[in-house]
Amino acid sequence: MRVVLAFSGGLDTSFCAAWLAAEKGAEIFTVTVNTGGMDRDELDRIAAQSRAVGAAAHHEVDARQSVFDHFVATLIRGNVLRGGVYPVSVAAERTQQAIEVARIARELAADAVAHGSTGAGNDQVRFDVAFHVLLPGVPIITPVRELGLSRDDAVAWLRERGLPVPAGASRYSVNRGLWGTTLGGGWTHDPWAAPPADAWGDGGRQDTAAAPSDLVLAWREGLPIALDGAELSGPDIVDALSARLEPFAIGRGIHLGETVLGIKGRIGFEAGAAVVLVHAHRELEKLTMTRWQAFWKDHLAQFWGDRLHEGQAFDPVMRDIEALIVSSQRHVTGETRVRLAPGAFQVTGVRSPNSLMDTAVARYGESNALWSGDEARAFAKIVAIPSLLAARHGEVGPW
Repeated sequence: MRVVLAFSGGLDTSFCAAWLAAEKGAEIFTVTVNTGGMDRDELDRIAAQSRAVGAAAHHEVDARQSVFDHFVATLIRGNVLRGGVYPVSVAAERTQQAIEVARIARELAADAVAHGSTGAGNDQVRFDVAFHVLLPGVPIITPVRELGLSRDDAVAWLRERGLPVPAGASRYSVNRGLWGTTLGGGWTHDPWAAPPADAWGDGGRQDTAAAPSDLVLAWREGLPIALDGAELSGPDIVDALSARLEPFAIGRGIHLGETVLGIKGRIGFEAGAAVVLVHAHRELEKLTMTRWQAFWKDHLAQFWGDRLHEGQAFDPVMRDIEALIVSSQRHVTGETRVRLAPGAFQVTGVRSPNSLMDTAVARYGESNALWSGDEARAFAKIVAIPSLLAARHGEVGPW
């Protein structure tokens, strides 16, 4: 049996590769999809881990541009922050990873596909839905889910057979990607518990010696195209911005919300570039879009982000919403200036050739040119009419 396994090189997928080979006699083809956060050393380590746990062959796919084009671009243009804080990092990456794994499974004429998700998390749904859509009829094997295996059980099984256990496997579950890093572990199950000092990988240190500084992002049709004057691809801007923000420890947070299964879930995350880009983009939109453009676009984008989170990226409604979002961004071009300080940032300036803020028309709170004082007085009288009529029937509130 030829099985194509989505492989991160972590504990769960290492167990899956070894277990499927040992217990099912399967010929395992591992696939690592780089959606960001992996350097050459890490990718080489993953390839070595694949060989060590018995894979017949290992495939590596660079999907950073694809995950940006297919998902991150819409997350930016839509100002999507789940629960108002979390930039939906993992869902975008998992969906693109599943797409690439399915492609290789077709190329290899695989008898089955596999992934290392547990039965309690969101990723199982994201992978399963993608495989059902892209590989109809192909069996999906999920050893960790099917065995109900704990992380300690997986560690013990590998050690008993003399197989390498990934470093730090029993303490934290860490996912690094283009759109941020998420942190799981025992502390996330207690909503009162703060992240342990070593959760961020730097002892929780925030570089208070980092001097406040400014950066400038250039935008075209709602997407970042340059950082401090240097034009870069989308993924390269995200990477460069992440590196710029790292000394300031910007973008760290905790998200608690609904999981796909309907239970509450909690994660830690560090996604400085994502958070800064979303906030900077929103400010540029405020300058270049009308009120109702922004209102309806953001409402639909939030729905889009929720469906992506739930593994439903293939629903045709997503294409319809994406079309509206793209249309809404045709004038969102310009620059944003961001001030960085330890643990904080602020969008301090925004400018655009498409600005809807025109001092020749009016200066808010000071002067106006397109209407007279009498016209303003009449406007205020007219907009009061609905409440005036309701007040006649006692509908004015508690006053």
